[in-house]
Amino acid sequence: MAIVPNPYKTTGALGWIDDRFPLTKMWRDHLSAYYAPKNFNFWYFFGSLALLVLVNQLLTGIFLTMNYKPGADLAFDSVEYIMRDVAWGNIIRYMHSTGASAFFIVVYLHMFRGLIYGSHRKPRELIWIFGSLIFLVLMAEAFCGYVLPWGNMSYWGASVIINLFGTVPFIGPDLVTWIQGDFVPGDATLNRLFSLHVIALPFVLVGLVFAHILALHEVGSNNPDGIEIKKNKDPETGIPKDGIPFHPYYTVKDLVGVAGFLILFSAVIFFMPDGGGYFLEQPNFTPASQVSTPEHITPAWYFGTYYAMLRATPSFAGTQIWGVIVMFGAVVILFFLPWLDRSPVKSIRYKGPIFKTAVGIFAVTFLLLNYYGLQKPSEFVTLVSRVGTIIYFAFFLGMPFYSKFEKTKPVPERVTE
Repeated sequence: MAIVPNPYKTTGALGWIDDRFPLTKMWRDHLSAYYAPKNFNFWYFFGSLALLVLVNQLLTGIFLTMNYKPGADLAFDSVEYIMRDVAWGNIIRYMHSTGASAFFIVVYLHMFRGLIYGSHRKPRELIWIFGSLIFLVLMAEAFCGYVLPWGNMSYWGASVIINLFGTVPFIGPDLVTWIQGDFVPGDATLNRLFSLHVIALPFVLVGLVFAHILALHEVGSNNPDGIEIKKNKDPETGIPKDGIPFHPYYTVKDLVGVAGFLILFSAVIFFMPDGGGYFLEQPNFTPASQVSTPEHITPAWYFGTYYAMLRATPSFAGTQIWGVIVMFGAVVILFFLPWLDRSPVKSIRYKGPIFKTAVGIFAVTFLLLNYYGLQKPSEFVTLVSRVGTIIYFAFFLGMPFYSKFEKTKPVPERVTE
């Protein structure tokens, strides 16, 4: 029997590496020989942008930790030192603080794209679960980072969020003390959150991102038509007829998205780094104080939707346990989306008017909740938040019914350009 030579065999220094580490194999499997649908649109920029922002956060975070001091008496002054005396320190700090907001913007849009095009549907359920876990860890990471500057809003925001654990029956008060390491947020709290922010959670986040990408490349990417391109392959080459190599076609296309993103990102950093008070709140420019409460305590803007739900839920027997359950339930329900959506088609392009209307109302509701979650409490704000919370959960809990029985359009055999 004749021995067929390996067409991918490498020589020289690269061949030496390949004999000991699958370098070119990984390049082929995940870039040059990974075939993606040829009809990606601008919605598919946000996956690569999320990876770009993650790298930005990791690198700028490393530089910030070189001068940051995680102590209740030192943290605020160390941030001021970074901003005023460290060379390029203000730019690096703004890249990190603006990057946190950019991360959530990109991730929210990435998740919305998955929702409208059915990227959570079979066989991509595990990809969606990994993505939801990334979102959950990202929220924890952002909360820890939000507290580290130890400004006045950071301090009181930490106090409010950590005290939510006090609603846990029986062990709540002890749990709060254990998390804080003290009876009030202080030096021990700051050290613990710093450890989580710079060591534990980034390891988990990078691991989940790695698993997310591996799962994606195992089953293949979804597309705006929701058609599985692996079902229609060339009989001779085994290459999907509606697929093109990710590299160079989509690496070049993603560079266009990266360029556009960096222009906007740089504009914010250089001209409006506080984001109009949303990225960096005014009370956070003063040191933490136990005796000076900010006029209106709010979380970072990217938690606004869930904070609105917390405030909108009536207290029960003097405790906010139901508000905490509703708030966390709003995140947990995302994990069940692959099994809630029972439509015979994946993409919104071929779904009926009921689903399209529901998605539109859901998107507007999410934005309204985010806005009113950051406003001062009032009867109107509470009313809007309660209605919005009902609509949010109705969208998911009603999905098994309206997605299954509404009339859909026929799906084409091949992807459309």
